[in-house]
Amino acid sequence: MFASTLSLGLVLLPLVSAAVHNVQVGGAGGKLEYSPEAIAAVPGDQVVFHFNPKNHTVTQSSFADPCGKKEGGFDSGFMPVPANQTDHLPTYTITINDTQPVWVYCRQASKTPASHCGMGMVFAVNCGFDDAPNSFANFKKSALAIGESLQAAAPPTNTAAPAATTWDTAAYGDYTIPPAPEVTPVTQAITLGSEVWTTTYNSYPGSPAPTPASAEGTVHRVIVGGPGLLKFDPPSISAQPRDVVVFEFRQKNHTVTQSSFADPCRKLNANGVTGFDSDFIPVADSITADYPTWNYTVTDTAPVWAYCRQKTPASHCGAGMVFAINAVENSERNFTAFQNVAKAINGTAASSNDPAPTNPVDNSAASVHTSSAVFTVIAAALVAALF
Repeated sequence: MFASTLSLGLVLLPLVSAAVHNVQVGGAGGKLEYSPEAIAAVPGDQVVFHFNPKNHTVTQSSFADPCGKKEGGFDSGFMPVPANQTDHLPTYTITINDTQPVWVYCRQASKTPASHCGMGMVFAVNCGFDDAPNSFANFKKSALAIGESLQAAAPPTNTAAPAATTWDTAAYGDYTIPPAPEVTPVTQAITLGSEVWTTTYNSYPGSPAPTPASAEGTVHRVIVGGPGLLKFDPPSISAQPRDVVVFEFRQKNHTVTQSSFADPCRKLNANGVTGFDSDFIPVADSITADYPTWNYTVTDTAPVWAYCRQKTPASHCGAGMVFAINAVENSERNFTAFQNVAKAINGTAASSNDPAPTNPVDNSAASVHTSSAVFTVIAAALVAALF
């Protein structure tokens, strides 16, 4: 795969313009691969990863641990792409900065028998020659061995493998979304210090334990908006029952309103459940301290989806101003997927369950109301040539 006869040419490449290397993440028919699976590059080159349908990552590992994230290494995060999406595919870019090898894997289903890395979904920049100990062939062989070990350790089953999951459709439009996870009601005794009680909650793959972090709960601070900003910061958090999320409203006129994964830009109102809503909280540009806040207390471990329902002059939700609590990041319904649904449907079809602002103002926010309640990383490369 790598030929030493091309090494001299690579030594001279830094004198010319940097190159851009395009790599496909995932293949036709859901194939678990990077294509090409190994390249040669020099400092200054960029590697652009194009994500195809399914849900993959580009995560830096090491030759010694091909299916484990390298400490301090880069990670694209999960990039879910609907099966029917053929253009405007998401990308992730790294820049090559020196001459050490770069090892990459997909961390989908990490440490499980379904591990994408364990099925050979790995990639390298400037690995060793084919006869070298650090060749790509040896790297991939190690990844496959990890997969075989995980599969061998899995409990035996007498049932047939489940059929491939089918994607659902968002609440409106024809945008497809990952299916909802299967949930199982669980009744469990909880002990916290001297307190003991029984709780019933819905358990699902990746759900956190239902035990509060403390009797008082942890306080999470989330910034809403700000000068020129349509976002929640941080946009996604993990929280336990009894934790309190304090939303601190900054400049302009925003809300924090509960929605659902399938319908991210409309207030939740289904099956007898009405979602929470801070109402509009306008903050003038002149305000620089003592910002108004609105609190939400976490009651269980289920994912909570929320958005800003401001639609003047354009939908804030459609611009990606959404928020999540306990989104399962290694699932297809992670925060990025939720935000992608909001952007794809662009906050359209807002219905009557989204009332107009109680204190109508434009985005310059003339008053204050207090409610009660292409990423670039430094990668490394070793001078070699791809045959």
